[in-house]
Amino acid sequence: LLFGRFSRPSARIAFSSSAIISRYMDGTSLQFRIVNRRSNNLIDLDARLLLMTVERDGGGLQRRYVSLPLERDRVLFFPLTWTVVHPIDEASPLYGKSSADLEALQAEILIMVKGFDETFGQNVHARYSYRYDEIVWGARFASAFELDQEGNLHLEVNRVGAIEPARVS
Repeated sequence: LLFGRFSRPSARIAFSSSAIISRYMDGTSLQFRIVNRRSNNLIDLDARLLLMTVERDGGGLQRRYVSLPLERDRVLFFPLTWTVVHPIDEASPLYGKSSADLEALQAEILIMVKGFDETFGQNVHARYSYRYDEIVWGARFASAFELDQEGNLHLEVNRVGAIEPARVS
């Protein structure tokens, strides 16, 4: 019984320390990065996002939850990193919102990631959230990859959440 409890697989998915609001195609988007911290492969990875807000309803406060559609909500194979993107368009609950608006709503982005661990032959789950004050506006993710002298690509896991000011074009 004890062995079963500790041998159960767990996802070692690391999330960027901040989410960002960045330029995206002809508009903007909410983005964050994830990385697989294990050497084993995760397949059929699925991500879901909810926007949780606290709004006045009559005399009290009420939490509201709205699903945030993603540019791509599933990847078949997750060997390195995945930048998860929610395009902010007219249909998005984030459309037209500022940092101050999200603070007033006590906004929080709730994330659930599920995938299949090939090594253990079981589904694994990871969850995370970003509060309004953990979202950086007008930034972009820095490269987390480096090429060595032989041309091999290396992932720097500690740079997955590295951000830099967005380029102005």
